[in-house]
Amino acid sequence: MSKKIISQNSLNIAGNNIKQIRKDKKITQEDLCARMQVLGFKISRSDISKLENGSRFITDTEVLGFSKCFKALN
Repeated sequence: MSKKIISQNSLNIAGNNIKQIRKDKKITQEDLCARMQVLGFKISRSDISKLENGSRFITDTEVLGFSKCFKALN
């Protein structure tokens, strides 16, 4: 993974990593959205896009949800 400096305007520091892991695992935002919804999160594809570009805050429980989604893909 390449290092990227987080903008001071970013609402989260995890979004860039989520995007990179999602792309490495070759899944779409829509697929990730569906996996998160199965886990009980109320999140849309648009929300994932906003998380990835730093324009939406990410909760600690969402971080855990993304982690579970990515671990299930191993």
